[in-house]
Amino acid sequence: MPKIKPTVRTPHVDMTPMVDLFSVLLIFLLLTASFRPTEATMINSPSSISEKQAQDKDIMTIIIGKDGKVFFNIDNGKDSTKHTRSNLLVEMGKRYNITFTKKQLTDFSNLASFGMPIADVPKWLSTQDSKIKDKMQTGIPMDSVDNQLSYWVRYARLANPNAEVAIKGDGDAEYTVVKKIMDLLQENKVNKFNLVTNLERQEVKLSEVPK
Repeated sequence: MPKIKPTVRTPHVDMTPMVDLFSVLLIFLLLTASFRPTEATMINSPSSISEKQAQDKDIMTIIIGKDGKVFFNIDNGKDSTKHTRSNLLVEMGKRYNITFTKKQLTDFSNLASFGMPIADVPKWLSTQDSKIKDKMQTGIPMDSVDNQLSYWVRYARLANPNAEVAIKGDGDAEYTVVKKIMDLLQENKVNKFNLVTNLERQEVKLSEVPK
């Protein structure tokens, strides 16, 4: 009598719910994600073995490009209701008799580092072309005639007294520029600041491993 072979059924997994779930998660991430503003210039920081990490908020950064141009940045701090960046721009406007619109103040609050004479800031904020905005990043004046960087630091400390100061310089930047900024900070009674570097990997030899 021949044997009856049972029907072999291939299992079927319905992937439709999984695709729907993935689509919902993707849309949620796109709607809630906040993109980081573009920095004024690319910096290749020197390496060090220090493992101290800079804090995420309440930090004022002076950036030095390899061509000697100087840029400035400060975040809105942990308490976003204080509007640190917009208040800073208002005070700089008073110092140089420049009035900023409400939209310009709002846009400035959402941007990152910048570097240009204060007289060019209104045009920079109103320009939509990213290439033109990049060309306007000529560096903040810090000469003896009009040391605008000194005023940015001074008014930034008034806007957020809790902000830590950091110097982020390119590895090819001239030391004279770094020294000039250090002197500027001391003139504004900033005697404690951090130098931003990249963490350098250290290879441990077998002979150095403690037994």
